Amino acid sequence: MAFLAFLPILLAAILLVVFRVAAKIAMPLVLLATILIGYFGWHLSGSVIMASAMQGLFVTFDILWIIFGAILLLNVLKHSGAISIMREGFTQISADRRVQVVIIVWLFGSFIEGAAGFGTPAAIVAPLLVALGFPALCAVVLGMMVQSTAVTFGAVGTPILVGVRGGLEGDALNDELLARGIDMSQYIAEVTQHVSILHTIAGTFIPLFMVCMMTRFFGSNKSWREGLEIWPFAIFGGLAFTVPYLVNAHLLGPEFPSLLGAPIGLAIVTLAARRGFLLPKTNWQFDIPANWPTSWMGTLSIDPEKYNRSKEKAPSLVKSWLPYLFVGILLVVTRIPSLGLKSFLSSLKISWLDIFGTSISASSSPLYLPGTILVIVCIITFFLHRMDARQFRSAFSESAQMLLGAGFVLIFTIPMVRIYINSGMNLSDLPGMPIAMADWVASCVGEIYPLFAPSIGALGAFIAGSNTVSNLMFSLFQFGVAEKLVLTSSWIVALQAVGAAAGNMIAIHNVVAASATVGLLGQEGTILRKTILPTLYYVILVGLIGILIL
Repeated sequence: MAFLAFLPILLAAILLVVFRVAAKIAMPLVLLATILIGYFGWHLSGSVIMASAMQGLFVTFDILWIIFGAILLLNVLKHSGAISIMREGFTQISADRRVQVVIIVWLFGSFIEGAAGFGTPAAIVAPLLVALGFPALCAVVLGMMVQSTAVTFGAVGTPILVGVRGGLEGDALNDELLARGIDMSQYIAEVTQHVSILHTIAGTFIPLFMVCMMTRFFGSNKSWREGLEIWPFAIFGGLAFTVPYLVNAHLLGPEFPSLLGAPIGLAIVTLAARRGFLLPKTNWQFDIPANWPTSWMGTLSIDPEKYNRSKEKAPSLVKSWLPYLFVGILLVVTRIPSLGLKSFLSSLKISWLDIFGTSISASSSPLYLPGTILVIVCIITFFLHRMDARQFRSAFSESAQMLLGAGFVLIFTIPMVRIYINSGMNLSDLPGMPIAMADWVASCVGEIYPLFAPSIGALGAFIAGSNTVSNLMFSLFQFGVAEKLVLTSSWIVALQAVGAAAGNMIAIHNVVAASATVGLLGQEGTILRKTILPTLYYVILVGLIGILIL
């Protein structure tokens, strides 16, 4: 049954990565395979399959709304002339593209992850990089890579507070807590501290990995060495985030490591870059766009010179960046429960309970989605940058057109994911497909299981496109394996959470969503072949650390 459960994932990998089939062709086939395996192998009822597909459409709407908001903000800034000003501002800090990756992708992207999560960083960072002159394919790869270290504590700690806590609730954990004389909050704090240690070790090197990936795959010399030349600054950028991240995890809990660590690092590293601290003597640049392969190019076209405005009408550098500052502030204030806005915005829901007579339900909270915040900021920007209605209409029209391709792909991708996750609701008393695969791995590897625990988490994120959902699916399973092998359960659960964060770098619907923001649909397999490298680095390194600790 484990192999049968693995077949849809294998089919997706073969079509997307090996044969380089576009996702718009591959994912309908994968959905069909999942339905057939679910119906004949797991004996899922037709109503469960249809209800899961409908649940997937709710999730698809949420993702498309985020994509639209991210593209619209970028296009508004393009038409207002702010993008030209922002490019000039980055040149003043450093013209070196490697430095820009550390500041924009690693630190700014990690802050967006800490505030919003759920694929938002790639959706915001990728089009911003294209606007600053990065190839679209490079922008998506880098945008996917930032969805790693910050993810476990993304969306103000949701993957831990909802994913791990929700996934563990039950008699098995209660018995352990009673035996140890601690409560659930203390156990979650323990997991949080373990997670922060693992991420700090692995994550510190991610900005260097990003830079090396860029110079090797998108540089004119195809050189790893050109990326390694900036290792002192890249490691410094890594530590500027991971050290306050580690401290916040131990002192404040899972809500704040990414949310506070990233802006602290951003302030430190930007100041250091302005002063030339640890920077190499030469600047690294891409080849001229005329020499880029067509596969690097998306349909998002931003020529800053074309949208230059007169000095009297153009926004200042501060005003150009204010919309992104507003995004960060609004994401923070709407995600911290104690401020009250979160409960208010979340309470306004579109729901469908017990779909088609099953126990499956779906809901969406449109006002709470990051897409709504992005659209609100677009409206603020219209007045802040003194735009005219024609410019805003053009930005809106261009954004809506780019959304169509992503919508088609996600309509097939997300329902496949939900059928997979809901496959435990079968008529044969079989474990769900993800659990069947994980159970097979656990029974085969025995005492070296800690090496494989992060990969189980990554598999869950690959399937679901979410650290939170992976934790909900597998936390209790990981806890049970730890109990069976007499291992410290909080460390095994931490390995699960870290692996699930790394798995976001290869999550298919995150790749589709990020690609859509730069108009790069059809290159999903190429992106996955590249992002699998940092994913493997992460799960193998963390797994080895788990072996040493346990």
